[in-house]
Amino acid sequence: MAVSDYDLIEAWKHVLTLSDLQRGQSVTILTGADTHPQTLRTAQVACQALGAIVNRLDLPPVNGEKALSRDSLAYLGVTPLTGNAPALAALKASDLVLDLMTLLFSPEQHEILASGTRILLAVEPPEILVRLLPTVADRQRVLAAAALIERASQMHVTSAAGTALTCPLGEFPAISEYGFVDAPGRWDHWPSGFVLTWPNELGANGRIVIDRGDILLPHKSYVQDPIELQVKNGYVTSIEGGVEAALLRDYMAVFNDPEAYALSHIGWGLQPRARWSTLGLLDREAHIGMDARAYEGNFLFSMGPNNEAGGNRTTACHIDIPLRDCTVRLDDLVVVEKGRVMDRGNMQ
Repeated sequence: MAVSDYDLIEAWKHVLTLSDLQRGQSVTILTGADTHPQTLRTAQVACQALGAIVNRLDLPPVNGEKALSRDSLAYLGVTPLTGNAPALAALKASDLVLDLMTLLFSPEQHEILASGTRILLAVEPPEILVRLLPTVADRQRVLAAAALIERASQMHVTSAAGTALTCPLGEFPAISEYGFVDAPGRWDHWPSGFVLTWPNELGANGRIVIDRGDILLPHKSYVQDPIELQVKNGYVTSIEGGVEAALLRDYMAVFNDPEAYALSHIGWGLQPRARWSTLGLLDREAHIGMDARAYEGNFLFSMGPNNEAGGNRTTACHIDIPLRDCTVRLDDLVVVEKGRVMDRGNMQ
């Protein structure tokens, strides 16, 4: 169902206020061919209403001949900023960048953040943005979970379906995604609400079973028959199952990159307003699946790059897979039990 401009303007003002936007600060709205027009026009109004200096930088699309999907996360690395020094300079000179295009997993994003500019990604449709409006409580809960990861030396994940994965921790930081950018050089994504980290390089081992009802992204589909992944020394070495396993193997083979099979980020969803069931109600080309990534109690794992956490592994292929009904343990502490977050906001 559509939302009114008024509601989306108020949502933007809420998020921008949480992001500490001050009168007189400069905001550059980064747009592309797929930017939602209502998201753009309401962002402009909200920034002006809060007294910001507003600019728009619109860049032409790239990678169209390579990607297998219209999803902005279907092919990573090269962006419209690659080799574009004037555009990069404008973004680095801004206090805040509203990314309505998608710079994620790009070296240019790291360079912009290193300058102190904060970046807020917002590419989901307006109705999802309004429904998953971030709160201060989201921030507190995600930060508490991140603190637990920072103190842990190992993450162990199990499920009745057969998942048994062990990931040593410590080489990479915990990343908190709560939907707004309240510090210089911070990146976040509205909507979100989850915590993640990366296993130590070459350290993850075990088995992951993607069970019926789990979700494949970017396919944006519920799995009908189990898919079993073997993980050895940080890499997925086999993908076995029925038709959906074959689809996943074929999709990944297109990239012709062994780094695509590396286990990437691992963590769990903490957003109670996101729903596992929503994926089946949406046009799959109209969104990127943030409900699936953030719904409370999922175990979200990824294959592909680790450069977002300071690693050296880059690949154009990035696959997120949220699993239901898993138990996640940090050392001896159970943080998710059979798909239920144990803290309900009170982890210390």
